[in-house]
Amino acid sequence: MSAAREAAPPAAPGAGAPHTAFGGAFAGKRVLITGHTGFKGAWLGAWLRRLGAHVSGYAIDVPTTPSLFDTLGGGASIDHHLGDVRDAAAVERVLRRVRPDYVFHLAAQAIVSTSYDDPLATLSTNVMGTATVLDALRRIGHRCTAVVITSDKCYENVEWVYGYRETDAMGGKDIYSASKGAAEHVFHAFQRSFFADVDGPVRLASARAGNVIGGGDWARDRIVVDCMVQWAEGRPVEIRSPRATRPWQHVLEPLSGYLALAARLQGDPALHGESFNFGPNAEQNRSVLELLQDLGRCWGHDDPSSLYTVTEDRPFNEAGLLKLNCDKALAQLRWQATLRYDECVRLVGDWYHAYYRGPRGTDMAALTAQHIARYEALAAERGLAWAAR
Repeated sequence: MSAAREAAPPAAPGAGAPHTAFGGAFAGKRVLITGHTGFKGAWLGAWLRRLGAHVSGYAIDVPTTPSLFDTLGGGASIDHHLGDVRDAAAVERVLRRVRPDYVFHLAAQAIVSTSYDDPLATLSTNVMGTATVLDALRRIGHRCTAVVITSDKCYENVEWVYGYRETDAMGGKDIYSASKGAAEHVFHAFQRSFFADVDGPVRLASARAGNVIGGGDWARDRIVVDCMVQWAEGRPVEIRSPRATRPWQHVLEPLSGYLALAARLQGDPALHGESFNFGPNAEQNRSVLELLQDLGRCWGHDDPSSLYTVTEDRPFNEAGLLKLNCDKALAQLRWQATLRYDECVRLVGDWYHAYYRGPRGTDMAALTAQHIARYEALAAERGLAWAAR
């Protein structure tokens, strides 16, 4: 499909507002997000608009009903294009029209269980979709900075207690993981084959993160989503693997990493072609059951045992442990996670509680902006480099 409309991008919001986060790198800049209608893409678009950017997006559809994208204003708040990331002509057309200063490639088939239902679509979207975006950048030759986002599941997971480093082997025991590992191989092959010149028009890096939670996620087969929907209807949630441990992180954590990487990459040729992990602090590793109980307390539940039932039905291979080593991001970007575990849970619980139980007509776009502002303020208080004022 082609671009949805040919009007000029909407003006950046917040005239006169300070844009000091990330060194003001995005103020007045044109930014294209592929997958902007998804959970992470919608949060990223909202944050970039707050930072003063002119934001355009390209996605195949709005993936869920309800969706964060629609909750935040949908196409009225962004230069909105619909199309398949595998459609080379459409991707090139949008890139030529937008002429972005920055590209964030998030478009993907992101659900593990869906990869079992439709492995070919998962592979073609995640692998060929990445190749299509990179090839369009190659053919256009427009000067820009691009960050390709994959997943922590790109690593060959042997469930060791150490965090995976950027130099560890790619791979995966399932189709989704394999697709993300392959996307990383495609990224590095394109960079070395077509973008090796650090003084060339395009600078590239890739970013890996996982186990992201936050308000406005309604994707299938995600534990937080299942909890919020079931609890809103007064029902307990079924959980597969209560002891499975995950390094839970709020969606704003990896997004701050992607933004910090893009801002630094634009001016630092040493980062060209590099990959970075973005994950929470070690103390964020908690079991599914612990997360569920803590979210329940945000909703005022006194008896955690009433919140869930455990089923042994595990229809697909699911890792019990997977975490990232983020030393490289700290050393080269001076990036580290901002939130404590309890702050992460509170932000998630508060967002959904306001959506499902808040006063009628609650302005969720305003609440989302408040959460971003709170996150920026905490990062500044804690001395994070990207949030310096």
